[in-house]
Amino acid sequence: MSNFLTASIGRKFIMSISGLFLMMFICVHLGINLLLIFDDSGNLFNQGAHFMATNPLIKVMEPLLGLGFIIHIIWSFLLSYQNYKARPVGYAQSNASYSSTWASRNMLILGALVLVFLVLHIMNFFWKIKVSGDPLLEHVLVNGEHMENTYALVSDLFINSAVYGIIYILGGILLGLHLGHGFWSSFQTLGLANKVWLARLQFVGKIFAVMVALGFSIIPLYFLIKF
Repeated sequence: MSNFLTASIGRKFIMSISGLFLMMFICVHLGINLLLIFDDSGNLFNQGAHFMATNPLIKVMEPLLGLGFIIHIIWSFLLSYQNYKARPVGYAQSNASYSSTWASRNMLILGALVLVFLVLHIMNFFWKIKVSGDPLLEHVLVNGEHMENTYALVSDLFINSAVYGIIYILGGILLGLHLGHGFWSSFQTLGLANKVWLARLQFVGKIFAVMVALGFSIIPLYFLIKF
């Protein structure tokens, strides 16, 4: 087992599994976040955020999610370093663009930029909600139930900080570029993409990447334009 994890195929397997796990979380997270633009009262988003914060299953998944991020990040650096060491000296890269996409050749850079965006996201939202608190999170009553006004915290930052809105949009685009390659390559590593299915998965991956990028970008655009 230890030999498998240290081998190139083992590291790619870990990257694929952790990547698919994180992609499922991204879909759920995006779905909740899109509630921001469907109800200006904030009740709909507050209910979604409250459910995510109080659901026992989600509470169990949170540490697993954090572990998934850590594993994915560490293994990406290990795999990139392994590939760098295995690369022949003087390796000609002039025709690289013909055999691979820009995103596939720069997955580590894209991942690092997404990580910067993730840290900012944690500082502005997750940390305040889970640890430090914020005056904007004062409890509100929604359908007879008391819950934190998470909508006020999120919407206030988007409305009053165009800079953060632009950063959020860039983060969504970078995440989309990262997922465009990561989606189909994860299935390929797991042996689930033969010659016929590879092209189909690449197509689905592009659609998925565009939907994620647009989904995360439309939220700050909505607040910047409407408010």
